[in-house]
Amino acid sequence: MRKESEGSWKDAFFHSPGPRSLKSAVLLMVKGLCMGAADTVPGVSGGTIALITGIYDDLLSAIKSANFKVAGSLLRLDFKDVLSELHVRFILPLFLGIAIAILSLARLMVYLLANHATLTWSLFFGLIAASIWVVGKQVEKWTLGTGALFLAGSGAAFVIVNLMPASTPEDLWFVFVSGMLAICAMILPGLSGAFILLILGKYEFIIATLKNPFLLENLVIIVVFASGCAIGLAGFARVLKILLQKYHSLTLAFLAGLMFGSMRKIWPWKETLETSMIHGKLRVLKESNIWPQTGDSDLVFAVCLIITGFVVVMVLERLSWVKEDA
Repeated sequence: MRKESEGSWKDAFFHSPGPRSLKSAVLLMVKGLCMGAADTVPGVSGGTIALITGIYDDLLSAIKSANFKVAGSLLRLDFKDVLSELHVRFILPLFLGIAIAILSLARLMVYLLANHATLTWSLFFGLIAASIWVVGKQVEKWTLGTGALFLAGSGAAFVIVNLMPASTPEDLWFVFVSGMLAICAMILPGLSGAFILLILGKYEFIIATLKNPFLLENLVIIVVFASGCAIGLAGFARVLKILLQKYHSLTLAFLAGLMFGSMRKIWPWKETLETSMIHGKLRVLKESNIWPQTGDSDLVFAVCLIITGFVVVMVLERLSWVKEDA
């Protein structure tokens, strides 16, 4: 029997799973747009959107298709074999939609964080608080073991966040590592990649580069970050998937604890204690959480945004259950 790589490019392209019509490809891209929009906002998981829109299993399969066989074919420059084994027809429209959404929303997020920081963080706080509840609900049974791992995750995150400065390194190695860690959240409904970037202190930095993606300096950062994401998908995401398969409840309990222990990082009301000029930009080096002032004119609005964020995630979580039951 003739090898697939010996056939035509068209045969290789249509060998792997994916949409077989323009209409299906456009629909998949729209789902990618929804995922990208969710991934831009801390607390809303792209994995949840994938689950709601019915492409979660296909997404996991596409990630798994980037295996050692594909890597070997790539090293041999057998691009037809790569095309036939990698789920390119699924990946291209989905990730195109994700990229368009992220690039489109980047300017809005930069504006909101610069001009309405407290209100924006209030919405994020509500979104992430609900996400903790969503991840916690996926633990099949809370036992002494799951409770201990939740506390361990909470303690570890609290210590890490407390030790981590408000401004983390902007070196390319740290950008690469941030991409590796953030992308792992894509395969887990309830855990947001943007939340991981918040904890690492790189959310605003990455969003700012996406505001003007074709500037050479920004393009280098985006390429390095995307490379970290690719390595993360190929490596860490697989490890996380194995842990979820073999130790589902224990893994989710630990992740929920990590999110809970990190909440102090997301607290909307902060006081800047120390700043410094880094690469020509004023950066916050040290800050502390404070209680909101009762005379704050935005206090009621901020509380409403916290509630709104919480409700949005709960509704999305409910829709994902409805989709699974269908």
